[in-house]
Amino acid sequence: MSAPSGSDLGAVRGEDAFDVAAVDRWLREAAPELDLEGLPDVQQFSKGASNLTYLLRYPAHDLILRRPPAGAKIASAHDMGREYRVQQALQPSFPSVPRMVGLCTDEAVIGGDFYVMHRVQGTILRSRIPDDLGLDAAQLRALCESFIDNLVTLHGIDTTQPEVAALGKGQGYVGRQVAGWSKRYRAAKTWNVPGFEPVMRWLDEHQPADTDVCVIHNDYRLDNVVLAPDDPSRIVGVLDWEMATLGDPLMDLGGALAYWVEAGDGPAMKWLRRQPTDAPGMLTRDEVVAYYAQASGRSVADWRFYEVFGLFRLAVIIQQIYRRYHLGQTTNPAFKQYWLAVQYLHLRCRRVMRG
Repeated sequence: MSAPSGSDLGAVRGEDAFDVAAVDRWLREAAPELDLEGLPDVQQFSKGASNLTYLLRYPAHDLILRRPPAGAKIASAHDMGREYRVQQALQPSFPSVPRMVGLCTDEAVIGGDFYVMHRVQGTILRSRIPDDLGLDAAQLRALCESFIDNLVTLHGIDTTQPEVAALGKGQGYVGRQVAGWSKRYRAAKTWNVPGFEPVMRWLDEHQPADTDVCVIHNDYRLDNVVLAPDDPSRIVGVLDWEMATLGDPLMDLGGALAYWVEAGDGPAMKWLRRQPTDAPGMLTRDEVVAYYAQASGRSVADWRFYEVFGLFRLAVIIQQIYRRYHLGQTTNPAFKQYWLAVQYLHLRCRRVMRG
């Protein structure tokens, strides 16, 4: 992982601390070619609400450590071994995947699995575009197009390669996702959020057949890509592969657009904004769908289903995080009001369902 500046980085939160000396000893054995000097200076990235991400700064190397949060029970969302192997498998075909250093499955080191990778140097856009980038409306449109083109490239990877073919189950993805995310929501529900039963029933009744089987990222957002230091319209890294698999590419696009806030959205949607997609020059959601269809040659005739599913899946992700706060498994104050976001996403799902 990388960061646009020091603004994303801070001291390690007490509940997220780990034994730095133990990690350093493991690293020296796992990657002797790095020739590490001294103990690393460790900082924690404040962004991200699922797996935890840290910068390990050595004199000659900036490394990234990824691990699950304490108390995490959602194995598929916190499987460090799988996240590591996905990136290893994709690196030859998709060079924007970060280079891996090593995977640790010895719980004696820090109490759970983790992996380390090289930091991708560049800029990550957060809620606002840094003034020093100097991007005008035309350049922001070009960035949007590059962002979509990069997703089309990912969806075009040859899935017959053995290492890639092993990443997912293939056909039947849409049905598995509707059933799986419905089950996750019911398991994560707390008293202060909607039941989502009409939404889950609508998704079950309106699901289309899979359009294709591709490598999908499943968390593809502007704040998960790294922009080249010398050209912010060029993508040099794609991060956070924890949910990547083989599946329907339109499900990937629907998931990406659930986060896509545009200029005409109301205050509730803008409260969810984590990327500057409402800036002048950025494409609207409809324009993103149209551009993807043209660039990929795929039909988007059933788009309403993918839009509702993307919003529902985002609600489940947020609710799973909120439930950890609700149960006292994390004290991060950023999660305190997440239940309100779940309420809002329920309204958006119902609105799109009504057409």
